[in-house]
Amino acid sequence: MLRENATDLLAFLAVADEGSFTKAAARLGVSQSALSQNIRHLEERLGLRLLARTTRRVAPTEAGERLRRSIAPRFREIEADLRALTELRDKPAGRLRITATEYAADTVLLPKLAALLPEYPDIEVEIAVDYGLTDIVGEHYDAGVRLGEQVEKDMIAVRIGPDVSMAVVAAPPYFDARSRPTHPNRLTEHNCINLRLPTHGGTYAWEFEKDGRELNVHVRGQLVLGGATQMLHAAKAGLGVAYVPEELARPYLRAGELERVLEDWCPPFPGHHLYYPNRRQASRAFALVVEALRE
Repeated sequence: MLRENATDLLAFLAVADEGSFTKAAARLGVSQSALSQNIRHLEERLGLRLLARTTRRVAPTEAGERLRRSIAPRFREIEADLRALTELRDKPAGRLRITATEYAADTVLLPKLAALLPEYPDIEVEIAVDYGLTDIVGEHYDAGVRLGEQVEKDMIAVRIGPDVSMAVVAAPPYFDARSRPTHPNRLTEHNCINLRLPTHGGTYAWEFEKDGRELNVHVRGQLVLGGATQMLHAAKAGLGVAYVPEELARPYLRAGELERVLEDWCPPFPGHHLYYPNRRQASRAFALVVEALRE
């Protein structure tokens, strides 16, 4: 009975994750008919319908979604425990998936991993660039990298970078043709370059603080882009005002290609942290990566 339940539960999770019997069967390496039989047996034993089928997609029912939320983390823990057995090998090995912003990947992850990975050729790291607040458990990432204030409280967080300051910048000709803003609220009068947040579907509200007062400003403009580097280049081209990490803009500020405003409203805040679920069984490969990244 236990073996049958495990097989059927794994089949259910695969179909629920993929939203398709065809994709789930390919993922598990079984036939669609065998997969359908697994699901049917599970539904019969539970006396519940777990999947709703349409002509385009398969999705969990209310009972199916409840079952999915309950068992998926447990199977992931088992998989993590099995991966941790690689510690018994002579060399640490394994594939780690990390989600991070482009800026964090370029300035923190890649420089530090450059010193680690050549020593451990059996460790593989996949970095997915994402400005949304990705659910690392639901999306099967080993860890995520975000600024300290964005890390959820139920995660283990390891600081991996220094404090970060943001900068409001534009090309000098842009400001020469307009009044320079002296307060964040005046940004609504400017052509601002927005950043799209994939997770929420909206755009990023620019965050300011001065004398203990916090202020979020929803700006508008002709451009909405997907990364800080793109925003920086657009500002250099005179296409508007951008809100980017100060470190990224500094070379262009020194060269006179960009001009900064509202500096007194942009204090430093907690830098990048690596975070991961507190129930995660760390493999030796994961522990080495964490130690290499630690600030």
